Amino acid sequence: MRVALSDALQKRIAAQMEAAYPDEGGGFLLGRARADAVLVEDIVKVANVFAEEERHHRYAMTPQDWMRLEDAADARGLSLIGYYHSHPDSPAIPSEYDREHALPNFVYLITSVRQARARDMRVWRLKPDRSAFDAGELHIS
Repeated sequence: MRVALSDALQKRIAAQMEAAYPDEGGGFLLGRARADAVLVEDIVKVANVFAEEERHHRYAMTPQDWMRLEDAADARGLSLIGYYHSHPDSPAIPSEYDREHALPNFVYLITSVRQARARDMRVWRLKPDRSAFDAGELHIS
Protein backbone atom coordinates (compact mmCIF):
# COMPACT_ATOMS: atom_id res chain seq x y z
CA MET A 1 0.00 0.00 0.00
CA ARG A 2 1.36 3.37 -1.08
CA VAL A 3 0.15 6.55 0.64
CA ALA A 4 0.87 9.93 -0.92
CA LEU A 5 0.96 13.01 1.31
CA SER A 6 2.07 16.53 0.44
CA ASP A 7 4.95 18.10 2.30
CA ALA A 8 2.59 20.84 3.54
CA LEU A 9 0.15 18.30 5.05
CA GLN A 10 3.01 16.35 6.61
CA LYS A 11 4.22 19.53 8.29
CA ARG A 12 0.70 20.37 9.52
CA ILE A 13 0.35 16.91 11.07
CA ALA A 14 3.76 17.17 12.72
CA ALA A 15 2.92 20.62 14.14
CA GLN A 16 -0.42 19.38 15.50
CA MET A 17 1.18 16.34 17.12
CA GLU A 18 3.91 18.47 18.69
CA ALA A 19 1.28 20.89 20.04
CA ALA A 20 -0.66 18.00 21.60
CA TYR A 21 2.43 16.67 23.42
CA PRO A 22 2.65 15.16 26.03
CA ASP A 23 -0.84 13.88 25.13
CA GLU A 24 -1.85 12.01 22.03
CA GLY A 25 -3.38 14.10 19.29
CA GLY A 26 -5.12 13.09 16.13
CA GLY A 27 -7.66 13.55 13.41
CA PHE A 28 -8.94 12.31 10.07
CA LEU A 29 -7.26 11.90 6.72
CA LEU A 30 -9.46 12.98 3.81
CA GLY A 31 -8.76 12.00 0.24
CA ARG A 32 -9.18 9.32 -2.37
CA ALA A 33 -8.35 5.63 -2.45
CA ARG A 34 -7.18 4.27 -5.80
CA ALA A 35 -6.14 0.80 -6.84
CA ASP A 36 -2.44 1.62 -6.61
CA ALA A 37 -2.36 4.32 -3.93
CA VAL A 38 -4.16 6.31 -1.30
CA LEU A 39 -4.00 10.06 -1.87
CA VAL A 40 -4.31 12.25 1.23
CA GLU A 41 -5.77 15.59 0.15
CA ASP A 42 -6.58 17.18 3.51
CA ILE A 43 -6.48 16.58 7.24
CA VAL A 44 -8.92 17.57 9.97
CA LYS A 45 -7.79 17.79 13.58
CA VAL A 46 -10.22 16.28 16.10
CA ALA A 47 -10.07 16.91 19.84
CA ASN A 48 -8.98 14.04 22.08
CA VAL A 49 -11.97 13.19 24.29
CA PHE A 50 -10.34 10.32 26.16
CA ALA A 51 -10.25 10.68 29.95
CA GLU A 52 -7.70 13.39 30.76
CA GLU A 53 -5.50 11.14 32.89
CA GLU A 54 -5.19 8.65 29.99
CA ARG A 55 -4.55 11.08 27.09
CA HIS A 56 -0.79 10.59 27.26
CA HIS A 57 -1.26 7.14 25.70
CA ARG A 58 -4.85 7.04 24.37
CA TYR A 59 -6.80 8.99 21.78
CA ALA A 60 -10.55 8.96 21.14
CA MET A 61 -13.11 11.05 19.30
CA THR A 62 -16.89 11.13 19.50
CA PRO A 63 -19.26 9.42 17.05
CA GLN A 64 -20.58 12.91 16.30
CA ASP A 65 -17.09 13.96 15.13
CA TRP A 66 -17.04 10.96 12.80
CA MET A 67 -20.47 11.72 11.31
CA ARG A 68 -19.75 15.44 10.94
CA LEU A 69 -16.48 14.83 9.13
CA GLU A 70 -17.92 12.13 6.90
CA ASP A 71 -20.59 14.61 5.76
CA ALA A 72 -17.98 17.36 5.28
CA ALA A 73 -15.76 15.04 3.21
CA ASP A 74 -18.73 13.96 1.06
CA ALA A 75 -19.63 17.60 0.41
CA ARG A 76 -16.11 18.15 -0.95
CA GLY A 77 -16.13 15.01 -3.10
CA LEU A 78 -13.65 13.29 -0.78
CA SER A 79 -13.77 10.29 1.56
CA LEU A 80 -12.58 9.58 5.07
CA ILE A 81 -9.63 7.40 4.12
CA GLY A 82 -7.89 7.16 7.44
CA TYR A 83 -6.89 8.47 10.74
CA TYR A 84 -3.73 10.04 12.12
CA HIS A 85 -2.50 10.21 15.69
CA SER A 86 0.63 10.53 17.75
CA HIS A 87 2.52 8.24 20.09
CA PRO A 88 4.20 10.48 22.68
CA ASP A 89 7.63 9.16 23.63
CA SER A 90 6.85 5.89 21.84
CA PRO A 91 7.60 4.45 18.41
CA ALA A 92 5.40 5.17 15.38
CA ILE A 93 4.07 1.62 15.38
CA PRO A 94 0.51 0.53 16.21
CA SER A 95 -0.22 -0.53 19.75
CA GLU A 96 -2.48 -3.40 20.75
CA TYR A 97 -5.10 -0.78 21.63
CA ASP A 98 -4.75 0.63 18.09
CA ARG A 99 -5.28 -2.84 16.61
CA GLU A 100 -8.35 -3.54 18.72
CA HIS A 101 -10.02 -0.28 17.61
CA ALA A 102 -8.88 -0.15 13.96
CA LEU A 103 -10.96 -0.51 10.81
CA PRO A 104 -9.61 -2.78 8.04
CA ASN A 105 -9.98 -0.35 5.12
CA PHE A 106 -8.56 2.72 6.84
CA VAL A 107 -5.02 4.06 6.56
CA TYR A 108 -3.38 4.81 9.93
CA LEU A 109 -0.67 7.45 10.03
CA ILE A 110 1.23 7.39 13.32
CA THR A 111 3.76 10.01 14.37
CA SER A 112 6.29 9.39 17.12
CA VAL A 113 6.72 12.57 19.18
CA ARG A 114 9.70 12.56 21.52
CA GLN A 115 10.40 15.46 23.86
CA ALA A 116 7.78 17.57 22.00
CA ARG A 117 9.37 17.00 18.56
CA ALA A 118 7.85 14.90 15.77
CA ARG A 119 10.57 12.38 14.98
CA ASP A 120 9.09 9.64 12.80
CA MET A 121 5.92 9.22 10.74
CA ARG A 122 4.78 5.84 9.43
CA VAL A 123 1.70 4.50 7.71
CA TRP A 124 -0.18 1.27 8.44
CA ARG A 125 -3.26 -0.71 7.39
CA LEU A 126 -5.02 -3.39 9.43
CA LYS A 127 -4.93 -6.88 7.92
CA PRO A 128 -8.36 -8.18 6.84
CA ASP A 129 -8.28 -10.82 9.60
CA ARG A 130 -7.56 -8.03 12.17
CA SER A 131 -4.54 -9.95 13.49
CA ALA A 132 -1.97 -7.20 12.89
CA PHE A 133 -1.07 -4.19 10.76
CA ASP A 134 0.84 -4.15 7.49
CA ALA A 135 3.34 -1.34 7.01
CA GLY A 136 2.75 0.89 4.02
CA GLU A 137 4.96 3.17 1.95
CA LEU A 138 4.60 6.84 2.83
CA HIS A 139 5.52 9.16 -0.03
CA ILE A 140 5.93 12.84 0.85
CA SER A 141 5.98 15.22 -2.10
